[in-house]
Amino acid sequence: MIASRALRCVSFLAGLLGAGAAFAAAPGLVVDVDSGKVLYAERATDPWFPASVTKLMTAYVALDMVRSGRASMDKLLTISEEAAAQPPSKMGFKPGTQITLDNALKIIMVKSANDIAQTIAENLGGSVEGFAAMMNEASLRLGMRESRWTNPHGLPDDRQQTSARDMAILGRALIRDFPEHADLFRIGAIRFGRSIMRNHNGLLGRYAGVDGMKTGFICAGGFNVVASANQNGRRLITVVFGGRRANERNLRAADLFDRGFAMSSFWASQTLDQLPASPLAAPPNMRPVVCGGGGPVPGEEDTAATTASAAGDGGSALLASAAGAASVRRTDLGPRAYFEPIRVWIGPTPPTAVAADEDSAAKGARRAVKAAARVTPKSLARTKAPAPPASATAYTAASTPAVMDEGKRTKPVSPAAALAPAPPRPKAAASPAPKPAAKAAAIATPAAKPSAKAAAAASKPAAAAKPAPAKVATKPQPKPKAAVKPKADE
Repeated sequence: MIASRALRCVSFLAGLLGAGAAFAAAPGLVVDVDSGKVLYAERATDPWFPASVTKLMTAYVALDMVRSGRASMDKLLTISEEAAAQPPSKMGFKPGTQITLDNALKIIMVKSANDIAQTIAENLGGSVEGFAAMMNEASLRLGMRESRWTNPHGLPDDRQQTSARDMAILGRALIRDFPEHADLFRIGAIRFGRSIMRNHNGLLGRYAGVDGMKTGFICAGGFNVVASANQNGRRLITVVFGGRRANERNLRAADLFDRGFAMSSFWASQTLDQLPASPLAAPPNMRPVVCGGGGPVPGEEDTAATTASAAGDGGSALLASAAGAASVRRTDLGPRAYFEPIRVWIGPTPPTAVAADEDSAAKGARRAVKAAARVTPKSLARTKAPAPPASATAYTAASTPAVMDEGKRTKPVSPAAALAPAPPRPKAAASPAPKPAAKAAAIATPAAKPSAKAAAAASKPAAAAKPAPAKVATKPQPKPKAAVKPKADE
């Protein structure tokens, strides 16, 4: 066991040293879009694991099918169980969900969702394998010599590889062949429902002139980026592979942009096609350097503001010493910029405002039903019934509601029964009205005398018959009955 552990340690250290040597001069490339002249190249043809920059190739094949009439941006794509099972980054839609090709492309460019990339492949290519064959065919047609594709999303696969040179060729082809879809690669954020997802490209809105392309990350390949920028009518593409962190990758790309824009393409002697082939037959594995520290796997989100020195990249020194290069400023990247999110949705058409209102009304109705379900008979018993209106004309037979009695529904009652005074309310109902006040007072006056006589009669027997107060108290009872007789005249 000890020997096995020692062997694993030796293997890990060997991999660490190999990956460290690979990172010491990780691939980097700067090319002028219009002329194809190479302004800087470092290991530009070495094979590398592309990670999610693969989705640029996926987008190229999809847009090429749209251009040739084999597909449309409104085409509905159906998410399969296999696509829904792909690991993050993902949207998490259920199998059977449908989405347009237009929205699917926006999502893979911003969210980099693997489930959506696979959905595009399955629906346009018949299968992942069929779509991968289309990707390889397009690569050969464009002159991408080092690229081999097996999936449309870039999840780890030792057979899938590309190079910085090939990705620069692909970037130029996307800009040249599909100018009407240029906005697809510069979307800063998307909105799905209430969720807002911003682009992983940390150069958008932070480096002057950056207008798109794609990032990618897996442990074996490190942090990669293909970025384009336009300054004063001049457009460059920069490719950086193998960054150990997102910040590091972004700063190196910004540094290469600085130097590329400071240099005239007149001095460049090579084109992309003229770059020499790499001696490597397989991509190096960057996992020991990028994810081998034992901590959490690094992510695409970088810090708010970062700064790098121009001397931080050894390979860039070659570019700085090139003829015609000007002095290069220190690279600064400010905090991430805000982008107004672009709306995406599932289904053939976006939800309308009316549908949104109906959905809100339905949600409100469901909340009301839930609230009513929480009402108990005890809570109904504690609730005071409202007093009836003064006029009986406020009620009609048609508007009489059913009565709730301790949570039990009874038959509707008639208006007369609804107006009948309840036992606890006779005092409030007996209060005299303003007009018959005088007559009521006249009638009530004689009733006061018998009550006085009854009180006097009750006091005398009570004093005379002390031993039997109960029998004496019963004698005055017949006299108040006579006082009630005037009420019958009313």
